[in-house]
Amino acid sequence: MTDLPIFLSLLWGTLLLRPYVFVFLLAFLAAASRDLGPARALGFLFWGWLVAFASEYTSTRVGLPFGLYHYTGDTQGRELFLANVPFFDSLSFPFLAYAAYCLARHALGAARGARVVLLAGVMMMLLDVVIDPLAVRGARWFLGGIFFYPAGGIYFGVPLSNFAGWALVGWAIVGGYVAVSRGAAVAPGPGIGLYYGVLLFNLLITMWIGEWVLTGAGLLVHVIGFLVWYGFKGSVASAESRAGLPPSPRP
Repeated sequence: MTDLPIFLSLLWGTLLLRPYVFVFLLAFLAAASRDLGPARALGFLFWGWLVAFASEYTSTRVGLPFGLYHYTGDTQGRELFLANVPFFDSLSFPFLAYAAYCLARHALGAARGARVVLLAGVMMMLLDVVIDPLAVRGARWFLGGIFFYPAGGIYFGVPLSNFAGWALVGWAIVGGYVAVSRGAAVAPGPGIGLYYGVLLFNLLITMWIGEWVLTGAGLLVHVIGFLVWYGFKGSVASAESRAGLPPSPRP
């Protein structure tokens, strides 16, 4: 019985320390419930958290799939940890994967299929091009110095293995959902807003701490990604027009 008050106290501490995470989480639940349905939204949340926690647990021990890193544990006793992993961190992956899934659906005009899963993983990885280098600098903003890569990394202190790991985790979360889901999704619009809301939040914090080169690099990567997507979309529309096919439907 004494464990429950401690658990609730640590959960409340997590909310107080990381309110921005729960704002994004609530936005995800609202968008995904409308888009996928409440039951599927909760399923996506649980599955995404499970994949993320397992990935973080193994990465902090054997370096797979993100590369080896360690949590400092500086906030233990103030927020909820599961083993050595802060609860809020694994909880972030489902709404990031869902946002990337929405953007992939919009880009490809489909709710299912290998191309949607592949693109969703890539779009989730592109978010991390901004998120992880900023998180490494967490001691300079309200995240705090919660983790570190013992060997550092060539991209603003982050190893390239981390980005490969994000793509793999994105593929696992979205791919797992797509494999078991039935029926088409409704509208990815709010989820696209969530994607760019997360991106904007991280870019603003990056500018706030004066990391202008990192800000420029993040913007450049996403501008290039948008141009590639725009070009791909245009080529698909052109090919459909030449073949006399109707435009690809939106999910």
